[in-house]
Amino acid sequence: MSGAGAPPAIPFADPAADQAPLVEALLAAAARVIRSGRYILGPEVEAFEGELAAACGVPHAIGVSSGTDALLAMLAAAGVGPGDEVVTSPLSFFATAGAILRAGARPVFADVDPATLNLDPAAAIAKLGSRTKAVLVVHIFGRLAPLAALQAACAGRGIALLEDAAQAIGATDVEGRRVGVRATAAALSFFPTKNLGGLGDGGAVLTEDAAFAAAIRRQRIHGADRKNHHVELGGNFRLDTLQAALLRVKLPHLPAWTEARRRAADRYRAGLRDTDLVLPPADPGCVWNQFVVRVPAGGRDRLAAALARAGVTTEIYYPAPLHLQPALRALGHAPGDLPVAERACAEVLALPLHPSLADAAIDRVVGAIRQTLGAR
Repeated sequence: MSGAGAPPAIPFADPAADQAPLVEALLAAAARVIRSGRYILGPEVEAFEGELAAACGVPHAIGVSSGTDALLAMLAAAGVGPGDEVVTSPLSFFATAGAILRAGARPVFADVDPATLNLDPAAAIAKLGSRTKAVLVVHIFGRLAPLAALQAACAGRGIALLEDAAQAIGATDVEGRRVGVRATAAALSFFPTKNLGGLGDGGAVLTEDAAFAAAIRRQRIHGADRKNHHVELGGNFRLDTLQAALLRVKLPHLPAWTEARRRAADRYRAGLRDTDLVLPPADPGCVWNQFVVRVPAGGRDRLAAALARAGVTTEIYYPAPLHLQPALRALGHAPGDLPVAERACAEVLALPLHPSLADAAIDRVVGAIRQTLGAR
């Protein structure tokens, strides 16, 4: 919608608006780094890692260059390599499978739970085999997947349990446990639209295991345990000092931003509860990186187009499951192999959600949806 008198468009995400109150503090942090002359690792990164670990309730947080590199470093530290298999979800961003393949291993996909769209623990356990080196659980859309059964299954077989928590910083399970607690380690992303977003790329690995943390620290500097002494292969996975300083400004605001996301999700759920949409289940521990509804009977694209005409931006997370991506054709999958994930990809639609999203904007989205669907 555009033109004189038209209401403003509602963006899907708006990191500039979210951090507008922090601009002066962010500029001061950037200036501090510029004046310091320390642009790679150093005290600023160390301070952020300590603050992040405390905020996430784990002993160790290691800053890395992106969420993707967090996955790569985590897989390497877990000993994943050629000939190994890693069981994971088909409903995720491509980096989840890409990191497994870049480690030299084979992703083995298990279907997802039809209600939460997280990895189905029973389906994942059924895929464990003699070559399984790790299970990489994706906490999709900010909701923690149940890990107790997987934790027990992996522990009994000597398999690493890893978490792709790129969308789930601060989330808790039904027992109040956070990411990085039940598993060997968890990967975070600080992509700008994440719940804790940088002003560029960044990521981190959370773990309770001191030896695993040391392995991640080696991984991010080409496998070195000290300068010019490389004990294993690694990569250049360092978190920029500038990003660490900017994230230090934003981290204290994460709890308030999380609560704003939860209020927005509650408002969507209340406004859409009597429509034909399938709503995501209520979950007090979810941090709502996205609010994803399902539009049945082939109506997703029609609804998205109608919302676009009303000035509402939506996204599809994800239009195709990983096992049917062209780049993974060599794995030999065909349509019908993972029917729950495949059906979800044909129905999911993510609505605008970010901390600065006003109630009036949510009500506009709800109204446009109800008008399109002819809801009561």
